[in-house]
Amino acid sequence: MPYHLAQYNIAWLAEPFESALYDDFREALDRINRLAEAAPGFVWRHQTEDGNSTGVRVRDDDRILINFSVWEDVESLFNYTYRSGHVELFRKRTKWFSHEDTPYAVLWWIPAGTTPAVHEAEQRLALLKAAGPTAEAFTFKSRFPPPATDSL
Repeated sequence: MPYHLAQYNIAWLAEPFESALYDDFREALDRINRLAEAAPGFVWRHQTEDGNSTGVRVRDDDRILINFSVWEDVESLFNYTYRSGHVELFRKRTKWFSHEDTPYAVLWWIPAGTTPAVHEAEQRLALLKAAGPTAEAFTFKSRFPPPATDSL
């Protein structure tokens, strides 16, 4: 069975999302999402009927924004994150988001063709916090290969 890479990250807003601080973030969001969708290796991204995930609330905390996507492999996600126009927003993260002393991003392998849920992503992030990087919840810095596939 082939596998894809699920990616989930959260960010804590420094101010309410409607504030002027996020004008350039909101303005760039559709463009960055289109860039992701066109990137090599992109499979899926979580979105509401608004076309993004900014309205999704987790942990009963209005300060948290989520980003949740699926990619063919780690390299595709890494290239999009750090070697595309996305890096322009990534570099501004300290302007928009407060630093929390806890893991904020997690990666894990899923069977290709499946779609992970937000509650599962939250569980994976909690696992990373509790156990550190494992094959079930890891990071770019501590990567794990996809599960072995059975040969017929």
